[in-house]
Amino acid sequence: MGLAFVTGASRGLGRQVAMSLAAQGHQVIGIAKSAENAQAASAELGIPFELVDLEDIGATRILANAMLEKYGTPEILVLAHGVMSDKMAKTLRTNDAEWSRVMNINLNSVFTLVNAIGSPMAEARNGRVIIFSACLGRMSGPGNAGGLAPYRISKAGVNALVRNLAHETGHGARGFLVDAICPNHSRTDMGGPNAPRSAEEGAATAIWLATRNFSAGDVTGVLWEDQEVVPW
Repeated sequence: MGLAFVTGASRGLGRQVAMSLAAQGHQVIGIAKSAENAQAASAELGIPFELVDLEDIGATRILANAMLEKYGTPEILVLAHGVMSDKMAKTLRTNDAEWSRVMNINLNSVFTLVNAIGSPMAEARNGRVIIFSACLGRMSGPGNAGGLAPYRISKAGVNALVRNLAHETGHGARGFLVDAICPNHSRTDMGGPNAPRSAEEGAATAIWLATRNFSAGDVTGVLWEDQEVVPW
């Protein structure tokens, strides 16, 4: 069992991932924005939390470096945080503030965390990075009719980051795996109470990727949905 950092771990899909990894015996450190939510989740899950507003990229970099110094290099990094953009935020109708908010949380903080924490993981040749993306971030397939521009484009950026990083790190041959997942529409604060999938279903593929056996011929650097590769 190893050390795992999980963002968004105080609620929703991140909380489900943190709970499952902790139950398997991993040392899980949660990352959250709200002190109140983190305190409640920490009491229930029995894991410590670090606090940061991931919209603040400078603070995110500082926290990442502090966590490496405090806890060491993790074997697992799950980035389960994210926000939806305003429903009227089409490309020509959104504004700078909304664009920056969504991009900072959904993409820029992802880069910062992967850049800071993923680097020693890759050097150790023993690391798995799993990033919650979305099928709305695909460049092809159903559901690509426009709208929700900052959200869709930020998730397309996540998918591109994952693919690029996998190429740079040997597609798993060096012991470092990086993957994106589409959790689909799950019952969380973002997904709402009427979503068709449970949080357990939405988090299952991330947990599988964090713990799967990886051998020659297996793939990494792709977008997954229900343990299947999704073309994008």
